Amino acid sequence: MNSKVKALARAATLVVAAGAAAISVAGAAHAAVGCRVTYTVVNQWPGGFQGGVRLTNLGDPLVGWSLGFAFPDPNQRIDHGWSASWSQSGAGVSATSMSWNANVATGQSVDLGFIGAFSGANPVPNPFTVNGVTCDGSTTTTTTTTQPPTSTRPPTTTTRPPTSTQPPTGTAPALRVSGNRIVTSDGRPYRLLGVNRSSGEYACVQGKGQWDFGPVDQASVDALKGWNIRAIRLPLNEECWLGVNGSPSGAAYQQGVRDYVNLLVANGVNVILDLHWNSGAFTNGPSWHCTDAHATCQKPVPDAEFAPQFWTGVANTFKGNNAVVFDLFNEPYPEIGNGSNQTLGWQCLRDGGTCTGIPYEVAGMQDLVDAVRATGATNIVMVSGLEWTNDMRQWLAHKPNDPTGNLVASWHAYSFNRCANIACWDSEIAPLAAQVPVVLSEFGQDSCGFDYVNSLLTWADAHGLSHLPWTWNPWGSCMILIRDWNGTPEPGFGEFYRTHLLAENPFA
Repeated sequence: MNSKVKALARAATLVVAAGAAAISVAGAAHAAVGCRVTYTVVNQWPGGFQGGVRLTNLGDPLVGWSLGFAFPDPNQRIDHGWSASWSQSGAGVSATSMSWNANVATGQSVDLGFIGAFSGANPVPNPFTVNGVTCDGSTTTTTTTTQPPTSTRPPTTTTRPPTSTQPPTGTAPALRVSGNRIVTSDGRPYRLLGVNRSSGEYACVQGKGQWDFGPVDQASVDALKGWNIRAIRLPLNEECWLGVNGSPSGAAYQQGVRDYVNLLVANGVNVILDLHWNSGAFTNGPSWHCTDAHATCQKPVPDAEFAPQFWTGVANTFKGNNAVVFDLFNEPYPEIGNGSNQTLGWQCLRDGGTCTGIPYEVAGMQDLVDAVRATGATNIVMVSGLEWTNDMRQWLAHKPNDPTGNLVASWHAYSFNRCANIACWDSEIAPLAAQVPVVLSEFGQDSCGFDYVNSLLTWADAHGLSHLPWTWNPWGSCMILIRDWNGTPEPGFGEFYRTHLLAENPFA
């Protein structure tokens, strides 16, 4: 991810006490009822805003719920929402539980959100109701219970998606390329639908262990599977892998990667290994760029000194396991050193050597493909474009030769990139996707909303692209996916993407 991206602060949170809701509790003679609602204006802009609602059940377990409130101003309205079925009639708004979050245990919370519009004032709605009864901030006991009809009873789990999109089971499929599709070993089209998980690129050179103290155990993988995640992209550091720099480094770092990859694959999650940080002193860049010769930051292109050794080692480690994919280099931008000459940039990226404006010797994509294939590995290889891999216009003309044919285009698409609208995707990405598989291996937007991401994913799904947003790390930002390693989604982007994944079928 481009280091210029900064997390945006959330707007103030407004807490509304809400309790005493009439709650349907199966088989209860006397039901304790009550709840608390936290209403948040997550982000606001002229004429629009993002709202967040957290419903906490204080009473007996809920079996289905409907949250209601009324906007105080007639110009306030809901445009669209997530984690509930939203509707509005006049000022009244209702949000009804989905199949996967219908059951809410005592003390458990449900997060939902929406994009809204307003003009003039944007006052906070109050009171809130649950299942038609006004919440008053207390917990009461009632003998009036309602058993939901058998035909409409929600499932007994709060996280299981519909049958067609069950979380992955068994081992992850071996993959290869057929035409412009990624397919399984038996020829079924398959999309890599998942997330990035950052830390393997930086933690080892920053004194933070290998995974920035984040878990890499079965529980953490179960959290991924709870989102129906089928693929995870792991950025790596070449100097740590080779034992040149960092701690852990060398054999310990390699073993850490091997163990995590094997755990993920055993749980049905494909892994993309990405060379993210590499060696090479780059002194010709803009003032914000890191000039350290060590692999402590993103460099414009891979280096000839260590990158081929890195890929030889990685390929030897994982050859024969075609559930693992190799992303040769994260975000090339060699054109930054030559006055944005695209032709020279593409030539440098493919052929390497001495490149205009790059002070170190470059390993081109052809060099790295050759290093991988020399080991006998037939794993899918991903090759990027220019401009932090957002520019794919000359990818076909400059693609490296791969004797196995298992070559895939890696594309990044952030809201602040040049190619960040449907017209550009139609003209630049669609022709590429018609000839080779395209993996949208990083994306996101520089705000707390997800309007851009929604548009991008709608387009990507329609064109059969794999997609993995940045990132599965609890960094406390609304443009990041999760709040904690248990997989609690961030309101907005995280909630939206989780809901999207739960409805996705990688074989579709």
